[in-house]
Amino acid sequence: MESASTMQQIVESGGFQGLSPQLKVALFLGGMVLISSALVTMTAFTRIIIVLSFVRRALATQEIPPTQVILGLSLFLTMFVMGPTLTRIEQDAVRPYLEEEITGDVAFQQGLAALQDFMLRQTRKADIALFARIARIRSISTPQDTPMRVLIPAYVISELKTAFIMGFCLYIPFMLIDLVVSVILMSLGMMMMPPMVISTPFKILLFVMVDGWQLIARVLSTSFH
Repeated sequence: MESASTMQQIVESGGFQGLSPQLKVALFLGGMVLISSALVTMTAFTRIIIVLSFVRRALATQEIPPTQVILGLSLFLTMFVMGPTLTRIEQDAVRPYLEEEITGDVAFQQGLAALQDFMLRQTRKADIALFARIARIRSISTPQDTPMRVLIPAYVISELKTAFIMGFCLYIPFMLIDLVVSVILMSLGMMMMPPMVISTPFKILLFVMVDGWQLIARVLSTSFH
C-alpha cells in the first residue's frame, strides 16, 4: 500500500515526462518490482494458488506437484484470467504514455481504473462495507468511488473466502474416499494399517479419471467471470 502510494506521488509529480522511452520502461519495470507484493494481492493469483494448494493437500501427495510447479501454474493461470484487464491497461495507459499522448498521472489513473474494475467485480459488498465502516467513510456514491485503501483489503478477504469455499468443495470427494477406506480397514481388523496408504492411490486414480487438472483450470478460469 505504501509503495503504491509512493509510486503514485512520483508519477503525479511529472518528473518522467522529459525522459527517453527506454528509461521510462526501465523505471516502470523497477516500480513493478517495488509493488510486486501488492500486485499479487490485486490480481487473481491469491485465489488460484490457494485452490491449487488445497488440491495438493486433498490428494495427500505431500510435495507432488512440487511447489515450483504450483507457483508456475498459478502465475500463468493468473495471466490468462487477467488477460482482458492487462490488455485494457496496455491500450489505455501504457501505450499512450510511451507514445507521449498522455501524462504519467493520467496513465497511472487509467491503469488503476482497469484494475479497480476487475477487483470490484470479485469483491463482496459486505467486505467493502466493513472496511469503509472501519475507515469511517460514511457513503460511497458509486463502486468506482471506492478508495483503494478500502478496496484492496476487501478484495483480499473476498478472495480468501471464495478460495476456501472452493477448497472445501474439493475436499469432500477425497474425504469420502478416506472414510470408506477407514471403514473397510476397521471391518477387516486392520486397524494398524494407516488409511492414507490405501486411500492415496484411489484418490489419484479418481483425480485422473475425471481429468482433474483440466476441471480445476476450467473452474478457476470461469469463477472470475
